[in-house]
Amino acid sequence: MKKFFMFLAVAGLMTLSANLAYAQEEGAAAPDAAPAEEVVAEDQAAAEPSPQDLFAGSGEEVPLHQALKTKFIEGGAGFMSLVLICLILGLALSIERILYLLFSRTNTQKLLAKVEKALEEGGVEKAKEVCRNTRGPVASIFYQGLLRMDQGVDVVEKTIVSYGSVQMSLMEKGLSWISLFIALAPSLGFLGTVIGMIQAFDAIQAAGDISPNVVAGGMKVALITTVGGLIVAMILQVFYNYILNKIDTITIDMEDASIRFVDAITKYNK
Repeated sequence: MKKFFMFLAVAGLMTLSANLAYAQEEGAAAPDAAPAEEVVAEDQAAAEPSPQDLFAGSGEEVPLHQALKTKFIEGGAGFMSLVLICLILGLALSIERILYLLFSRTNTQKLLAKVEKALEEGGVEKAKEVCRNTRGPVASIFYQGLLRMDQGVDVVEKTIVSYGSVQMSLMEKGLSWISLFIALAPSLGFLGTVIGMIQAFDAIQAAGDISPNVVAGGMKVALITTVGGLIVAMILQVFYNYILNKIDTITIDMEDASIRFVDAITKYNK
């Protein structure tokens, strides 16, 4: 499953690289054609409205994907690509964790009833078979406890507690990377903002005059990276909190089921 999501991430990055290369080729081809048709282009620009004017006059909106692509290029392909990588990897890890937790959910009451019935009818071996045929951390904990039935209830209880910690670690696997991307995305955005501000001041110094166009252009490019980083962090934070909530729910089920399982084992031994 992880390999599948990593493949999706690589495919997304390749698609993004192709789009950026296409945009750069268009930008490089435009200056070559400008000297040959400079006068004609200026006349057409004066006579015909721009695409923005057409959209503004007709009331039509620019498509969302086109607007995002434009802002991505305006913010700088370098830092915006790093922010996008954080989003792709963070989403891949989040989706993998969500699917893992969804498949880890078990009807603990039904499982416990099956285990108790198996103990009464076929003993420990039949109860083990029931646990082996059931997915989820609760069934794994029950199975580890049943393996040590001959060592007493105290050993079974300690085994359940120890293996419960192992299952908790498995459910929380990968969360540290998601939290890293949540912190890294806005940090990259702020870093891009600082570098954009430095470039804006360099442009002002080179021009020798504080031009509103130079200042506004540099500020716009700088702030786009910050907006991108904050949006990525907010998206990943929603997934992160959802995953924590699912883990807490499963943990409560595990603890409750473990207590009732120990009671069932004690009753069976008597």
